[in-house]
Amino acid sequence: MLRQRILTALVLIPLALLGLFGLTGGAFASFTGAIVLLAAWEWANLSGFERFGPRLAYVLILVIAMLVGWHTQLVMATWPLWIALLGWLVSLYWIATYPESVKQWSRPSLRLLAGLWVLLPCWVGFVQLRASGAEWLLYVLLMVWLADIGAYFAGRRFGRRKLAPRVSPGKSWEGVYGGMVATALLAIGFAVALELSLGRGLGLMVTTLVVTLASVLGDLLESMFKRLRGIKDSGGLLPGHGGVLDRIDSLTAAVPLFALFRLWG
Repeated sequence: MLRQRILTALVLIPLALLGLFGLTGGAFASFTGAIVLLAAWEWANLSGFERFGPRLAYVLILVIAMLVGWHTQLVMATWPLWIALLGWLVSLYWIATYPESVKQWSRPSLRLLAGLWVLLPCWVGFVQLRASGAEWLLYVLLMVWLADIGAYFAGRRFGRRKLAPRVSPGKSWEGVYGGMVATALLAIGFAVALELSLGRGLGLMVTTLVVTLASVLGDLLESMFKRLRGIKDSGGLLPGHGGVLDRIDSLTAAVPLFALFRLWG
């Protein structure tokens, strides 16, 4: 299992870095769109659709939405990012009130609808961040990765109070705090490197901490849906790593919200 994970990572990491930072414009939008579409295929399964036909139809709906968004320049609008913010507030309520909230989102059609506010704004956020400068795309990726690393080590060392035991028993508040410390240090490093003013540096710090907390929601929402479906991984496209959605769940919340705060600020 470990060997499989390492081999998959050795193939995927260079491809991901090349696609994210070596491509621009339509090529970048196509690359990130393909990743989101693979996640959409898995999301349809999370929603309760196991058959090929319905899952393909869901993916095609997102393809059409992406094509329309790109050719009409809606991909550069801010309203999809605001929809993401509203959607993640709804997700926060669902997670906080689980399992009582199951009756509100258990219908497959509602879970498919939730996938639209999770996946499409994530793609929009990627495109807008890349257009505003590769450094901010790098920043949000580092933010999510460092949040995961900080949460892992802090949770293992200090974890006592469970974050959402009925959704994801392994997560703790101490892990969340550890992730926030790691991303706060990242914000300080970027502020110094980019020679930001005190006001802009503080703004980056606040944005970073808020988005770090939001990234946890991405992980928890997927865990909640998987719990209802009774599955461990969203898919098996990445040997040793589960599905594509398992790898980008935190990014689905972090990318659109960081793009919104970045462009709004």
